[in-house]
Amino acid sequence: MPTETRVASCGPGSQPESGMQGRVSPEDHETGRAAAGFTCNTQLVGQYTVPNAIGTVGGFKVERYVDSSGNECAYYDSTLLFPSNVLDLNVGVNVLDMSDPTNPTLSTRLVTPAMDSPHESMVVAQQGGILAAVLGNPAFYPGIVDVYDISSDCLNPALQASAPVGFLGHESGISPDGKTFYSASPGTPTLTAVDLSVPFAPVPIWRGNYTSHGLSISDDGNRAYLSSGNGKGVLILDVSEIQSRQPNPQVREIASITWPNQSIPQNAIPFTRDGKPYLLEIDEYSTNNPGEDSSVASHGEFVGAGRIIDISDETNPKIVSDLRLEVHEPENRAAIKDDPGASNITGGYAGHYCDIPTRVNPDIAACSMILSGLRIFDIRDPANPREVAYFNAPVQPRIITQPAPASNWAMSKPAFVPERKEIWYTDGYSGFYVVRVTNGAW
Repeated sequence: MPTETRVASCGPGSQPESGMQGRVSPEDHETGRAAAGFTCNTQLVGQYTVPNAIGTVGGFKVERYVDSSGNECAYYDSTLLFPSNVLDLNVGVNVLDMSDPTNPTLSTRLVTPAMDSPHESMVVAQQGGILAAVLGNPAFYPGIVDVYDISSDCLNPALQASAPVGFLGHESGISPDGKTFYSASPGTPTLTAVDLSVPFAPVPIWRGNYTSHGLSISDDGNRAYLSSGNGKGVLILDVSEIQSRQPNPQVREIASITWPNQSIPQNAIPFTRDGKPYLLEIDEYSTNNPGEDSSVASHGEFVGAGRIIDISDETNPKIVSDLRLEVHEPENRAAIKDDPGASNITGGYAGHYCDIPTRVNPDIAACSMILSGLRIFDIRDPANPREVAYFNAPVQPRIITQPAPASNWAMSKPAFVPERKEIWYTDGYSGFYVVRVTNGAW
């Protein structure tokens, strides 16, 4: 069985956890430790938050973009489930001016259909300067795809199209060049490729019989890495005929991989370390029935958490290591089941999203691990990752305590500013955070 990743050693200025790795105990809430937050080799730089929010005010994705004029922008979806943010007057995708990271400032809000409810689909193509999303929710929505040009003025994205060219949206992927958007759903076999070569006239060019949660596209656009692809942990597809715009493109299955403690695979990101190719994968939530037919449980015994997969032979992928915390281990689950928020079926002590600052020789990976906040791992040796830092935001009082009481609810894919050693992420109950990694941990 996988074991937890080595606990971080916290340096000066840290306010570390009081016990088990990743835990926020009832005692932490009672003594005020949770209200102060927990840090290890991190410091809060800035924030754009909603004090004492009523609904959820942070979502599933954070993206960074620097435009051709040098403007630095952050984008994040403002809810875990639309319209639970309406009571906080916080709708759509928030566009933040990050010229001063100590004071993120709202530039505008994008409130077209897909941006109002993108669920997990908001995505930025860095090379193409495109921001896109598909109208989605936990089941499905009709599939309206919104496309924005952010290349010349990221502070004021220019709407190019809002059209019903996706199908049953939930998640998405995009080729780095911004020319192919994939609309995905883990509940229906409706994976759809949309041509964005002309952003104001998106056109569906392929639809395949594939379920898919998050999917990542290789830098050349020729491979798609599907999490929960037709029930597998990761399914690798050859999509080169889509990328090259062949008439009647055909997609070929290359390989798939599952793992014994698989919960709900969320996303898999390709990267290379010293020229060797890998995937960084993360599962969401917990289950009592691990494997291909896993279903979500309330504080289940098994937590999929994260892993690094060697794809040197892409026809035979192999897991080389795991990214886990002590709170994820089966032997610890009974001891923490009554912690605030632990039994939230769409939260608890589990994983949700990871990301890396670069796909070539990344030093770190950062993962949003819900109650455990933002966790940061050194992955320079992919076979032996280690936790080096974390940031768990101060817990704020709640008026509405369902589906979980006051707690952390860190669910977003983070974004990175390597030159400042910053990581940006959101917490569903409070909003957007700028966190700096300190003490040489990155």
